[in-house]
Amino acid sequence: MPAPRQRPGEGLGDFAYRVLREAIRSGHFRPGRHLREADVARWLDISRTPVREAFHRIVSEGLLTSGPWNGLMIAALDRQQLVELYAVREVLEGTAAGLAAQHASDAEIKLMFSIAGNELGAAGDPDRLVLINAELHQTIYAAAHNRYLLQSLNSIVDSLGLLRHSTFVLPGSTELARREHVEIIRAIRDRNAKRAEQLARRHIRHALALRLQLQESA
Repeated sequence: MPAPRQRPGEGLGDFAYRVLREAIRSGHFRPGRHLREADVARWLDISRTPVREAFHRIVSEGLLTSGPWNGLMIAALDRQQLVELYAVREVLEGTAAGLAAQHASDAEIKLMFSIAGNELGAAGDPDRLVLINAELHQTIYAAAHNRYLLQSLNSIVDSLGLLRHSTFVLPGSTELARREHVEIIRAIRDRNAKRAEQLARRHIRHALALRLQLQESA
Protein backbone atom coordinates (compact mmCIF):
# COMPACT_ATOMS: atom_id res chain seq x y z
CA MET A 1 0.00 0.00 0.00
CA PRO A 2 1.60 3.32 -1.06
CA ALA A 3 2.23 5.97 1.55
CA PRO A 4 -0.80 8.30 1.82
CA ARG A 5 -0.42 12.04 1.59
CA GLN A 6 -1.08 14.56 4.30
CA ARG A 7 -3.97 16.92 3.54
CA PRO A 8 -3.38 20.69 3.50
CA GLY A 9 -3.62 22.06 7.04
CA GLU A 10 -3.86 18.59 8.58
CA GLY A 11 -1.79 18.02 11.73
CA LEU A 12 0.52 15.02 11.82
CA GLY A 13 -1.46 13.36 14.62
CA ASP A 14 -4.73 13.77 12.70
CA PHE A 15 -3.01 12.54 9.53
CA ALA A 16 -1.77 9.35 11.20
CA TYR A 17 -5.15 8.81 12.86
CA ARG A 18 -7.09 9.21 9.60
CA VAL A 19 -4.83 6.93 7.60
CA LEU A 20 -4.75 4.18 10.23
CA ARG A 21 -8.54 4.18 10.64
CA GLU A 22 -9.01 4.04 6.86
CA ALA A 23 -6.52 1.16 6.61
CA ILE A 24 -8.40 -0.78 9.28
CA ARG A 25 -11.80 0.06 7.84
CA SER A 26 -10.79 -0.93 4.29
CA GLY A 27 -9.34 -4.23 5.44
CA HIS A 28 -5.74 -3.37 4.57
CA PHE A 29 -4.91 -4.03 8.21
CA ARG A 30 -6.73 -7.20 9.18
CA PRO A 31 -7.76 -8.33 12.70
CA GLY A 32 -4.88 -9.91 14.56
CA ARG A 33 -2.20 -7.98 12.70
CA HIS A 34 0.50 -6.47 14.92
CA LEU A 35 1.34 -2.78 14.53
CA ARG A 36 4.52 -1.09 15.70
CA GLU A 37 5.00 2.64 16.02
CA ALA A 38 8.30 2.51 14.19
CA ASP A 39 6.86 0.63 11.20
CA VAL A 40 3.88 2.96 10.83
CA ALA A 41 6.07 6.05 11.26
CA ARG A 42 8.37 4.77 8.51
CA TRP A 43 5.42 4.05 6.24
CA LEU A 44 3.97 7.53 6.72
CA ASP A 45 7.41 9.18 6.76
CA ILE A 46 6.74 10.98 10.03
CA SER A 47 8.09 10.78 13.59
CA ARG A 48 6.80 8.26 16.12
CA THR A 49 5.15 10.88 18.36
CA PRO A 50 2.08 11.57 16.12
CA VAL A 51 1.79 7.83 15.47
CA ARG A 52 1.71 7.19 19.22
CA GLU A 53 -1.00 9.86 19.55
CA ALA A 54 -3.04 8.19 16.80
CA PHE A 55 -2.60 4.78 18.44
CA HIS A 56 -3.99 6.09 21.73
CA ARG A 57 -7.06 7.50 19.99
CA ILE A 58 -7.76 4.31 18.07
CA VAL A 59 -7.27 2.15 21.17
CA SER A 60 -9.95 4.24 22.92
CA GLU A 61 -12.33 3.43 20.04
CA GLY A 62 -11.71 -0.31 20.40
CA LEU A 63 -10.12 -0.82 16.98
CA LEU A 64 -6.69 -1.54 18.45
CA THR A 65 -5.95 -3.71 21.47
CA SER A 66 -2.92 -4.77 23.47
CA GLY A 67 -0.87 -7.55 21.93
CA PRO A 68 2.13 -9.58 23.03
CA TRP A 69 5.46 -7.93 23.85
CA ASN A 70 3.74 -4.67 24.81
CA GLY A 71 2.67 -4.14 21.22
CA LEU A 72 -0.68 -3.40 19.65
CA MET A 73 -2.79 -5.43 17.28
CA ILE A 74 -5.93 -4.93 15.23
CA ALA A 75 -8.86 -6.00 17.38
CA ALA A 76 -11.13 -8.91 16.52
CA LEU A 77 -14.75 -9.06 17.62
CA ASP A 78 -15.94 -12.03 19.67
CA ARG A 79 -19.56 -13.19 19.83
CA GLN A 80 -20.49 -11.06 22.85
CA GLN A 81 -18.96 -7.93 21.36
CA LEU A 82 -20.82 -8.63 18.13
CA VAL A 83 -24.16 -8.94 19.94
CA GLU A 84 -23.52 -5.71 21.86
CA LEU A 85 -22.46 -3.87 18.72
CA TYR A 86 -25.55 -4.91 16.77
CA ALA A 87 -27.82 -4.02 19.70
CA VAL A 88 -26.61 -0.43 19.43
CA ARG A 89 -26.68 -0.55 15.66
CA GLU A 90 -30.32 -1.66 15.67
CA VAL A 91 -31.36 1.36 17.73
CA LEU A 92 -29.32 3.84 15.70
CA GLU A 93 -30.32 2.49 12.29
CA GLY A 94 -33.96 2.42 13.31
CA THR A 95 -33.73 6.03 14.43
CA ALA A 96 -31.99 7.00 11.19
CA ALA A 97 -34.70 5.41 9.04
CA GLY A 98 -37.44 7.06 11.09
CA LEU A 99 -35.82 10.48 10.79
CA ALA A 100 -35.20 9.93 7.08
CA ALA A 101 -38.94 9.34 6.63
CA GLN A 102 -39.47 12.79 8.11
CA HIS A 103 -36.61 14.73 6.55
CA ALA A 104 -35.37 13.03 3.36
CA SER A 105 -35.67 15.08 0.18
CA ASP A 106 -37.27 13.61 -2.93
CA ALA A 107 -33.81 13.51 -4.52
CA GLU A 108 -32.41 11.52 -1.59
CA ILE A 109 -35.26 9.01 -1.80
CA LYS A 110 -34.75 8.66 -5.55
CA LEU A 111 -31.06 7.97 -4.91
CA MET A 112 -31.94 5.27 -2.36
CA PHE A 113 -34.10 3.44 -4.91
CA SER A 114 -31.36 3.78 -7.53
CA ILE A 115 -28.71 2.30 -5.24
CA ALA A 116 -31.01 -0.55 -4.19
CA GLY A 117 -31.61 -1.27 -7.87
CA ASN A 118 -27.89 -1.87 -8.34
CA GLU A 119 -28.10 -4.88 -6.03
CA LEU A 120 -29.84 -6.86 -8.78
CA GLY A 121 -26.91 -6.52 -11.14
CA ALA A 122 -24.41 -7.40 -8.42
CA ALA A 123 -25.99 -10.71 -7.45
CA GLY A 124 -23.26 -13.29 -7.05
CA ASP A 125 -20.57 -10.66 -6.41
CA PRO A 126 -20.24 -10.35 -2.60
CA ASP A 127 -17.49 -7.72 -2.75
CA ARG A 128 -19.57 -5.40 -4.94
CA LEU A 129 -22.65 -6.03 -2.83
CA VAL A 130 -20.74 -4.92 0.28
CA LEU A 131 -19.95 -1.59 -1.40
CA ILE A 132 -23.53 -1.10 -2.61
CA ASN A 133 -24.90 -1.98 0.82
CA ALA A 134 -22.57 0.51 2.50
CA GLU A 135 -23.55 3.24 0.03
CA LEU A 136 -27.26 2.66 0.63
CA HIS A 137 -26.96 2.70 4.40
CA GLN A 138 -24.83 5.84 4.30
CA THR A 139 -27.45 7.51 2.09
CA ILE A 140 -30.16 6.71 4.65
CA TYR A 141 -27.95 8.00 7.48
CA ALA A 142 -27.37 11.27 5.62
CA ALA A 143 -31.10 11.61 4.84
CA ALA A 144 -31.83 11.64 8.57
CA HIS A 145 -30.18 15.08 8.63
CA ASN A 146 -28.79 14.68 12.15
CA ARG A 147 -25.03 15.21 12.44
CA TYR A 148 -24.74 13.61 15.87
CA LEU A 149 -26.58 10.47 14.82
CA LEU A 150 -24.33 10.30 11.75
CA GLN A 151 -21.21 10.45 13.92
CA SER A 152 -22.49 7.62 16.11
CA LEU A 153 -23.42 5.46 13.13
CA ASN A 154 -20.03 5.99 11.49
CA SER A 155 -18.36 4.84 14.69
CA ILE A 156 -20.40 1.63 14.49
CA VAL A 157 -19.44 1.22 10.83
CA ASP A 158 -15.76 1.57 11.77
CA SER A 159 -16.10 -1.24 14.29
CA LEU A 160 -17.86 -3.42 11.71
CA GLY A 161 -14.77 -2.98 9.55
CA LEU A 162 -13.09 -5.47 11.88
CA LEU A 163 -15.31 -8.26 10.52
CA ARG A 164 -13.43 -10.32 7.99
CA HIS A 165 -16.11 -11.81 5.76
CA SER A 166 -19.34 -10.66 4.15
CA THR A 167 -22.63 -12.35 5.01
CA PHE A 168 -23.52 -12.08 1.31
CA VAL A 169 -21.75 -15.41 0.81
CA LEU A 170 -24.59 -17.11 2.72
CA PRO A 171 -27.45 -18.59 0.63
CA GLY A 172 -30.49 -16.34 0.43
CA SER A 173 -28.81 -13.39 2.17
CA THR A 174 -28.63 -11.22 -0.95
CA GLU A 175 -32.32 -11.61 -1.75
CA LEU A 176 -33.32 -10.99 1.87
CA ALA A 177 -31.23 -7.82 2.13
CA ARG A 178 -32.55 -6.39 -1.13
CA ARG A 179 -36.18 -7.11 -0.22
CA GLU A 180 -35.77 -5.47 3.17
CA HIS A 181 -33.93 -2.49 1.70
CA VAL A 182 -36.78 -1.82 -0.72
CA GLU A 183 -39.36 -2.10 2.08
CA ILE A 184 -37.45 0.41 4.20
CA ILE A 185 -37.10 2.86 1.32
CA ARG A 186 -40.81 2.60 0.51
CA ALA A 187 -41.68 3.41 4.11
CA ILE A 188 -39.34 6.43 3.93
CA ARG A 189 -40.97 7.50 0.66
CA ASP A 190 -44.41 7.17 2.23
CA ARG A 191 -43.25 9.32 5.18
CA ASN A 192 -44.18 6.51 7.57
CA ALA A 193 -41.54 7.07 10.24
CA LYS A 194 -42.82 4.37 12.59
CA ARG A 195 -42.83 1.66 9.92
CA ALA A 196 -39.44 2.77 8.56
CA GLU A 197 -37.92 2.44 12.02
CA GLN A 198 -39.51 -0.96 12.63
CA LEU A 199 -38.33 -2.31 9.27
CA ALA A 200 -34.80 -0.98 9.76
CA ARG A 201 -34.55 -2.54 13.21
CA ARG A 202 -35.80 -5.88 11.86
CA HIS A 203 -33.24 -5.65 9.06
CA ILE A 204 -30.39 -5.27 11.56
CA ARG A 205 -31.69 -8.16 13.68
CA HIS A 206 -31.63 -10.36 10.58
CA ALA A 207 -28.13 -9.07 9.76
CA LEU A 208 -26.94 -10.11 13.21
CA ALA A 209 -28.44 -13.58 12.83
CA LEU A 210 -26.58 -14.00 9.54
CA ARG A 211 -23.36 -12.65 11.03
CA LEU A 212 -23.54 -15.12 13.93
CA GLN A 213 -24.28 -17.94 11.52
CA LEU A 214 -21.20 -17.00 9.48
CA GLN A 215 -19.03 -16.72 12.58
CA GLU A 216 -20.10 -20.13 13.85
CA SER A 217 -19.36 -21.79 10.50
CA ALA A 218 -15.87 -20.25 10.25
